[in-house]
Amino acid sequence: MSEGGTPASHEARLKPLRLGVWTPLPHTIPPEPRMDAAIAALARPGGAGQPDASFEFACEVAARAERAGFSITLIAERYMGPDLEALMLAAALAGRTQMELLVAVHPGVIPPQIVAKMIASLDRLSGGRAALNIVNGWWADEFALYSNGAPLDADGARYQRMREYIEVVQAMLSGEEVDYSGRFFNAHAGRLPLRPVRDHIPFYAASRTPEGQETVARLCDLWFADYAPDHHSYDANLARMRGDIAMLQAKARGYGRDLDAGVSCHVICAPDDAQAQARADALLEYGKTNRIAAVAAKALGAGLVGSPERIAERIRAYHGIGVSCLMLHFHPMMEGLDTFIAEVTPLIADILETPSATREALS
Repeated sequence: MSEGGTPASHEARLKPLRLGVWTPLPHTIPPEPRMDAAIAALARPGGAGQPDASFEFACEVAARAERAGFSITLIAERYMGPDLEALMLAAALAGRTQMELLVAVHPGVIPPQIVAKMIASLDRLSGGRAALNIVNGWWADEFALYSNGAPLDADGARYQRMREYIEVVQAMLSGEEVDYSGRFFNAHAGRLPLRPVRDHIPFYAASRTPEGQETVARLCDLWFADYAPDHHSYDANLARMRGDIAMLQAKARGYGRDLDAGVSCHVICAPDDAQAQARADALLEYGKTNRIAAVAAKALGAGLVGSPERIAERIRAYHGIGVSCLMLHFHPMMEGLDTFIAEVTPLIADILETPSATREALS
């Protein structure tokens, strides 16, 4: 048996594990001096001729992660904040990293036809490294302002909108003439002359509802597994994810397709478990202050909290249940990333997508 109780015969079929990193943005990490200074600059005019501090921070994190073998970065979207717009930031990052650029989009804000044009452009500009992260969103005020007054719908309607959105984007990206009539979106007798580099742009999504999960199984390439937002619940969360991943992958096979599984995690690595647990408890308290603060705190539920050995053991367990991508963030961001690279990646080198020899040469 392998870590997590996975039969060896299944383990032999597991995909290598991809490491990803969240691009640091004002709303994705707890306060730290470098980001605080960048936010202050973003929120006021001035600085002509100077590099944007938040962009440079993002570039440095991406470069460090890439040298260590990370192959994808997630660029989240937050309209009601000083964050740089995600698709524009991704285009700027395209010239500063060779990682896959996974860009968040909210169905109902930017029309799907425009997103298809933008993501095809990003795929061209990056040489075939664009991907879309479909995020239904939760902030009613943000949707009310940035989607021209359209409110967040009840869950059933939201997930119908999500399905239609993906279908329209994929139809536009196909290069074929589009004839689509839906409740939320319509596209007729049109096509996208611009072609992306790749025949298929990957779609990622996270969904807790049966309606959303059905759409993910039918239309997406990777599902970010859900879990309870408490690092003390690791064992229960692992068991839950094992069942959920198996269920969604079976659904996808029913549609004649494969579905990968990912986990978005906030990592706290310390010399021993006790120190890491104390830092995690402090972050949980911070996460109670508002919905934005809860973004990082919720990701503690994946349980990557503890000594390097503990974290490596749990990563192996996730890999054993079929997880092929970890999307990681840290606090402080750069220090946490460096600690993970130095202390944890050598312990899991045999299951990572990038061979350890290549990682060492890049470091």
